[in-house]
Amino acid sequence: MQWHDRAIILGVKRHGETSVIAEVMTRERGRHLGMVRAGRSRAMQPVLQPGNEVEVTWRARLDEHLGEFRIEPLTLRAARLMETATAVYGVQAMGALLRFLPERDPHPHLFEALEVILDNLHNPADAGELFVRFELAVLNDLGFGLDLTECAATGARSDLAYVSPKSGRAVSRTAGAPWADKMLLLPSFLSSEENRAADIDSLNAAFRLTAFFLHRHVYEPRGVQAAAAREGFVQAALKALKAAATQDELPA
Repeated sequence: MQWHDRAIILGVKRHGETSVIAEVMTRERGRHLGMVRAGRSRAMQPVLQPGNEVEVTWRARLDEHLGEFRIEPLTLRAARLMETATAVYGVQAMGALLRFLPERDPHPHLFEALEVILDNLHNPADAGELFVRFELAVLNDLGFGLDLTECAATGARSDLAYVSPKSGRAVSRTAGAPWADKMLLLPSFLSSEENRAADIDSLNAAFRLTAFFLHRHVYEPRGVQAAAAREGFVQAALKALKAAATQDELPA
């Protein structure tokens, strides 16, 4: 059996003396593993770095076998991704999220989202907002999507201010007021009626929102903790955004 696809490197593990097992996110076949012969060679090591985009050819006698990858580089981002803390932690955190998806289960929209985020991890404001949307997309694909389009109590689509921790649905400011202390905040940039970039407060609220539902539906049922890289990314993104806001406030 054989197929070709575009893929993004998520990680590698040593296999024997010279080979590796590469883990990639493919566009059409989801997260996939395969052996790369001579993957530890000087020529292949720079290619097999997390975040790099490659063309893979997979071969195996049977579909259920591990199989072998032949890999050709397309977009080598890894060196640039090492330049900022948001990029270093972001690549690791997204890879950890994708590992909750069943292997070989296609999620082409997540592949495309991953491409976009990898090209914007150097900008903390964009990186933070895109990362939150990526977490929401993974939650949705795992069957735990949030409904942030209308109020769970009234059906209203305007002035949405909260998210119910029980249902994961949006709640309007008026309907949620009596229980505001028990609600999760809905960041303005995630509201369909808003068209503004994330700031420090809304991004902080967004990270708390996705962390809550990831813990409830993904981490806790599996008896695992969130990847340390996620907290590293959150802190790096907020720190960089705060620094940028302070710089903007300085007199010319």
